[in-house]
Amino acid sequence: MSLLLQITLFLGAALMVVPLLKRFGIATVLGYLITGILLGPHVLNIANDPEAIQQLAEFGVILLMFLIGLELRPQRLWTMRQSIFVMGSAQVGITAVVIGTILFFVLQQGIAASLVIGSALALSSTAFVLQLLTEKQQLNTSYGQQSFSILLFQDIAAIPLIAVIPLLAGVESTHYGIAYFAAIIAAFTGLFLFSRYLIRPFFRFVAKTGAHELITAVGLFIVLAVVMLMDLLNISTTLGAFLTGVLLADSEFRHELEASIAPFKGLLLGLFFMTVGMLTPIHILWQQPVFILAGAVLLLLVKFTTLTGIARYYQVSWPNSLLLASCLAQGGEFAFVVFSVAQDEQLISAASIAPITLIVIISMMLTPILYWVIRQGVVPRLTPVTVPEYDDIPEQHSAMIIAGFGRFGQIIARVAHLQHQKFTAIDSNLEKVDFVRNYGGHLYYGDATHPDILRAAGIEQAKVFILAIDDIEDSMNVARHIRLNYPELQLLVRARDRHHVHLLRDLGVQHIWRETYLSSLGMAYRALRDLGISDTDAQKSIELFRDYDEQLLEQQQCVYTDEQKVYESHRNALAELEHLFERDTEIRAVETGVNLQRGLDSTRIDVTRDEAK
Repeated sequence: MSLLLQITLFLGAALMVVPLLKRFGIATVLGYLITGILLGPHVLNIANDPEAIQQLAEFGVILLMFLIGLELRPQRLWTMRQSIFVMGSAQVGITAVVIGTILFFVLQQGIAASLVIGSALALSSTAFVLQLLTEKQQLNTSYGQQSFSILLFQDIAAIPLIAVIPLLAGVESTHYGIAYFAAIIAAFTGLFLFSRYLIRPFFRFVAKTGAHELITAVGLFIVLAVVMLMDLLNISTTLGAFLTGVLLADSEFRHELEASIAPFKGLLLGLFFMTVGMLTPIHILWQQPVFILAGAVLLLLVKFTTLTGIARYYQVSWPNSLLLASCLAQGGEFAFVVFSVAQDEQLISAASIAPITLIVIISMMLTPILYWVIRQGVVPRLTPVTVPEYDDIPEQHSAMIIAGFGRFGQIIARVAHLQHQKFTAIDSNLEKVDFVRNYGGHLYYGDATHPDILRAAGIEQAKVFILAIDDIEDSMNVARHIRLNYPELQLLVRARDRHHVHLLRDLGVQHIWRETYLSSLGMAYRALRDLGISDTDAQKSIELFRDYDEQLLEQQQCVYTDEQKVYESHRNALAELEHLFERDTEIRAVETGVNLQRGLDSTRIDVTRDEAK
């Protein structure tokens, strides 16, 4: 089967299988692996020559290592040093020792093989975990960031592990002795000088040409050139790609490189996982089901226990420790890379790698289930939901009450404070209340939709009530209560959108501010000025639009529930606005012409007078 036909089959199958599995909550990485297993010789036998594209697919790993290197900016490493180097090294070291010990004593593996397999299984799946946390919107949580930090250390640890395999395999020869590491040091030094004095100036030269697509070409050229150099020096190509990324991490073109290479990385990495799936002897699962399933469960248990213990030792809370451990308990894609290199160096036999590869894949499949059990079943029991009581607001008679202390309410409060005007602020977000109090602000925790809270805040003595609540339904409930019970109170309301304005006007609220309306008009004015329009004309255009928009709101007030009538009124008003702008332009043109004619007439009179003199 030709290479082109096989790649086409791989891509076509991935486009059908991966999205289908994604609908059932199966991660993309697993989707690629399952696609490869289905296409492989052990199931459908559609594409039975994975070696034909294995070299191409391995460039996915090379580009992945390059992008990981780009992430290792010194300031980022320093900021996350605790999680990366302390927790990360503890996790990899302890897990590798525990698993390696089990392999050495129970499965009778050699010391070198046990060390390599244990270290490979200690590495989790970066692509899998980041996708899982992103889908669950948990990447920015504390345990999500700790997971990312540990994954970053694991990615770094994979480099020396891959580099040391030839040394472990060739201990009896001098081929991988001092000369091997001397070559690595020399290559790194050369890459550093090359990056500093040639690559970056060349990047700037290409960027100045304006041909932005060449940035991608330059990035791919650099990676491929370094890979060829590493291969020529018999040094790990993944190590070379990683070092290149590190050297360019502080480059001003880092983001462009990352954005342009990421699609190639994703596609080639998908091909790599599919080839791993094809090479996985799935029939061994039927031959040794107990060993493989027990191995997957044992791997999850060892890593889960180790990670939980390390997190608790470094004073991470129980819920976050368990969630962190459940995310990182599986084996990862670097295990496949390590096993491939170890097999090439004849450190580990293919017969030993086949069941371990299946153990890694099954551990990845079981991770979403483990994460769901911990997150939905265990964590809620450890952190029972307690509803905090609202504050007892002291008796006070502030002239102004602010309900809702978000970005809108805070600005009003700051202006009032500058004018030494007392106010009482209420918000139902406890975290926001605590934050403001930490900085000396006066904010009470309470729900403005409760009449007793409003009475405690002194609504009966207040003169102005600022309603800046974010939720439209809550805002309407408060406005309705105030209009019915305190009709004389001056009510100033923040509206989210036009529909909210209509609802408030139905209640008789007169003073309404749309959330982003004035900011948008301010930016429009600035844009007109930057385009060369005079200050007077720009202000006149903005005022014309404001008048049009207010009239349109009035017209739509009685029909806003009818979508068709709203559309018709908007279309008619827009046509009228265009006519107004055109007429205004004509008037300005006439005025300019009149002024020019007056100037010419004045000039003629002056000339005539001079001649008469």
